[in-house]
Amino acid sequence: MELIAANRAPTDKLETFLENNDDVQGNLLLNKGYVVEIEGAIEGCFVLDTVEEGIYWLKQLYVTKNAAESLPVLLETILTLAKEKQAKHIFVHSHQPMVDVLLEALQFYPQKENKWVQDQPIETGNWWMYNVS
Repeated sequence: MELIAANRAPTDKLETFLENNDDVQGNLLLNKGYVVEIEGAIEGCFVLDTVEEGIYWLKQLYVTKNAAESLPVLLETILTLAKEKQAKHIFVHSHQPMVDVLLEALQFYPQKENKWVQDQPIETGNWWMYNVS
């Protein structure tokens, strides 16, 4: 598994990935995101967006069905990247029960509200926070 800044990923591979995954916002990914390359193909992506100094929002976390088993390793890799960026907290909004289970296993904590990300009125799913040490 290799993380590549989306704006540095091979254009042909990135275009193929975006064409096959309609839910991914290409502009946001290109400006602030990373792609996940596995065995020569882009199989996932994410955006680790700064909310304010030391506070990040993990957005657009996505992996293809082919790479679903790599999600735990990808999340741990994202946490390592956040540490390198000297993050204090990471917020994630989950829409899937299995992702909730994984986040809890990785010591993310459920949040009743999200005071850091008020400009995004997301009605369904769960907010989680990770304290980066």
